[in-house]
Amino acid sequence: MKTLAIIPARYASTRFPGKPLALIAGKPMIQWVWEGVRQIGIINDAVVATDDERIYEAVKSFGGQVLMTSSNHRSGTDRCGEVLTKLGSDADVVINVQGDEPKVEHTQIELVASCFADPKVQIATLKKEITTQEELFSPNCVKVIEGNDGNAIYFSRNPIPYLRGKEKEEWLTHRKFYKHIGVYAFRREVLQEVVKLQQTPLEVSESLEQLRWLENGYRIAVRETNAENIGIDTPEDLERLNASLR
Repeated sequence: MKTLAIIPARYASTRFPGKPLALIAGKPMIQWVWEGVRQIGIINDAVVATDDERIYEAVKSFGGQVLMTSSNHRSGTDRCGEVLTKLGSDADVVINVQGDEPKVEHTQIELVASCFADPKVQIATLKKEITTQEELFSPNCVKVIEGNDGNAIYFSRNPIPYLRGKEKEEWLTHRKFYKHIGVYAFRREVLQEVVKLQQTPLEVSESLEQLRWLENGYRIAVRETNAENIGIDTPEDLERLNASLR
């Protein structure tokens, strides 16, 4: 199985403009991601996808592979689709790697890629058990539930399922809840299909693109990881990470 990793990287960000070029221990964040991905043995090829010349030049400067993409994409998945077309890649599986998680979790990438040993898997992603009330009730922490077949039933910014007759403070003691880890992998032909889909009502309601795929009948395999991600969403997150590396 041939695997291609694509790392979408945008300069524009409401909370942290220029985030991919923010320095971590003297190196831009996007370099940390690129180098982390290249160290994963199952990855045959990797490319950064950006719509900004500054990011393009930065990746070129450290010897990374990068392609310019349209600035009109609605999501990182759409950007991945354009890159796949431009490369003309024959990869069996395409993995969308988050560009704002400088410490790439190798086990997560390997786990999501392993799903495709099953020929029925179309799309794969990850979940992690929620352990705090803050995560459980935060709309910024996306939750996922799956069926007995290991495929996602629904994703939501609200806790799912709702525990009727139980005090919310006790929910975590009554059942396990899972947050969605935003690493996606696609069979090449499935990625080419989903980027052509129009937005759907559930996607618009929750602002979650994976609901578009579910509404159109695609199956999303979900596997559990114990590894925690270190995402950089704000300048304060960056300061904390740099402090930890000193």
